[in-house]
Amino acid sequence: MTSNPGKHALPGAEHSTRDILVIIPTYNEAENIETVVANVLEASDRVDVLVVDDGSPDGTGALVDAIAAQTTRVRVMHRGGKQGLATAYLQGFEYGHERGYDYLFEFDADGSHPAQRLPALIDELDGGADLVIGSRWVPGGATENWPLSRQLLSRAASVYCRVLLRSDIRDITAGYRGYRAEELRKFDLSPVTSAGYCFQIEMAWMFERVRKRVVEVPITFVERELGQSKMSRAIIIEAIWRVASWGAGYRARGLEYRLTGN
Repeated sequence: MTSNPGKHALPGAEHSTRDILVIIPTYNEAENIETVVANVLEASDRVDVLVVDDGSPDGTGALVDAIAAQTTRVRVMHRGGKQGLATAYLQGFEYGHERGYDYLFEFDADGSHPAQRLPALIDELDGGADLVIGSRWVPGGATENWPLSRQLLSRAASVYCRVLLRSDIRDITAGYRGYRAEELRKFDLSPVTSAGYCFQIEMAWMFERVRKRVVEVPITFVERELGQSKMSRAIIIEAIWRVASWGAGYRARGLEYRLTGN
């Protein structure tokens, strides 16, 4: 791994000898964040964690500051107010590129993503995948503590996206994923304007459309036990209209994302 410290590095965040950065956006996750960070660190000794906190009024950021004071494997990016999932990840990617990490992972702060499956996802990137997705809807994947109505809604959303976008990704809305950093940085991400969870759809489809290698690994997604879900009607509506517009534009104009490299 090549050292590449960035001018916007966080205070005290010296370049790490580990090659994987797990980015965890947070807003009011004080009940979950300590356990989630501990589980991620335990899953692989190749991993550092960057928590991107949007000024959580419940003290999430302060809790992670306390963790970071005890280990160089954890850092916190404090942002002024709720700015959203997509910008948290985009800023996390920038931080990861500046620090020279090989793989950049997205990870939820609510305990729904099984950290014990992280080594399996890492293995796929080690084996040549450009994007690996922890999938609920491939053989071996599952959900836990979900009512039937939510399972049907999630599956319907995946089918909707696959049909309109002509995608082969079975769980394109999934947020548990890892990118090969050298491939991610080839994209010009300035056209990425999605907010919320629609960001996941756009990013995965971006990789698929230019024929990057996308691999899905089965996981069991566990519904949060503590705290409040960030899902809202606005997020769902955004996904519906954006996917429809992307699909229509792609078929009509052959629109492609811009690459900054090969």
